[in-house]
This record gives sequence, structure tokens and C-alpha cells, in this order.
Amino acid sequence: MESNTLNYTVLIEQDEDGMYIATVPDIPGCYTQGKSVELAMERIKEAIQVCIEAEELEDILPMKFIGIQQVEVKV
Repeated sequence: MESNTLNYTVLIEQDEDGMYIATVPDIPGCYTQGKSVELAMERIKEAIQVCIEAEELEDILPMKFIGIQQVEVKV
């Protein structure tokens, strides 16, 4: 298999326990966590490789990242 470099957008959030959750929106079910952003980023690279190999997602190309917005909703 030819080696390619792909750039995926990673969403990082912090849960109520202080853990950082890293998610790849382009790959369903591809996520991990870490006690720091750096650790979460190291782990998400591994998770992306595992997800691509396990699901044979080589043909799924990352979408172009535009931005993130937060919306406030009163309930």
C-alpha cells in the first residue's frame, strides 16, 4: 500500500472529570481520551490509524475544516 498523508480535524472537549476527549468527526466511532491535550492528541493519531485499518476507510477523505461556533440556547 502506498503511504499517503491525510489531515483530519480533531475535536477536543473536556469532560466533567477533567479528561480531554478527542474525536474525529470524519471517522464515525473514532475517539480517545487523555489527561492532557498532548496525550489525547498522541492517542488520537493511533486511533485514526486503527480505525482506518480496521474499517478499510482508505477512501474516506477528510472534509475541509471551516470553523467551530458555539451557540447559546436558553432552556
